[in-house]
Amino acid sequence: MAPSTHKVAVIEDDRPTSNQLAGWIRAARPELQIDQWFDRDSAEAAIQRERYALVVLDIELGRERHAGVAIINAINKLQQGTPVLVVSAMPAAIYRGIMKALDAWDYLQKTGFEEAEFVETFLDILRTAKSAQPAAPAPASDALRLDPLWQRSPTWRGERINLPLTAQRILATLVQHKGQVVGYDDLFEVVKSGRNRDNVRKHVSTIREAFREVDPTFDGIENVPMRGFRWVGP
Repeated sequence: MAPSTHKVAVIEDDRPTSNQLAGWIRAARPELQIDQWFDRDSAEAAIQRERYALVVLDIELGRERHAGVAIINAINKLQQGTPVLVVSAMPAAIYRGIMKALDAWDYLQKTGFEEAEFVETFLDILRTAKSAQPAAPAPASDALRLDPLWQRSPTWRGERINLPLTAQRILATLVQHKGQVVGYDDLFEVVKSGRNRDNVRKHVSTIREAFREVDPTFDGIENVPMRGFRWVGP
């Protein structure tokens, strides 16, 4: 079943939120057809019939606290490779790693983003998923493995590193320029929103923390004061 390049699904039980997300998508890409589903049964039935270019998904649907997990599993089983953007009120610190383990492409916490970030994340995933040919992977040693499409989580010494898409793009940029200082202006090019130094530093901090969750000794990213960052890992 070939994916429709003009059809996306919004799976969200709160109708005002569903309409808001659908409205943002429609304003950004008016040519897209948007299917809105409000419960697990109708969403899973649609996944049986359709293959979407992208699915925007809440975790909690009605009284089913983890209905979204079941839907992601159904997507992975029936239409492997369909990108999923999770938009949920569940705490990102807890659920981002869980969703990445299920191969969701990114996670946005409802209380922590605005229209601009949602739209940029949505369009970024859509562009990446539509790439007919994967880009050349960033140079990496046996210690670090990067997915050139940022669909799969990177791995460090065989362990999965849970990172949102923007952090993965920053990591790839640093690795591509191993040993060289990557300036803030260059890193602004891969940041979806909040193009300022504080935001870049927060993303780099997220990368370091993710590495140190699996390798407490990790020190592969060097801060170069007033200039930017340098990848000094293997």
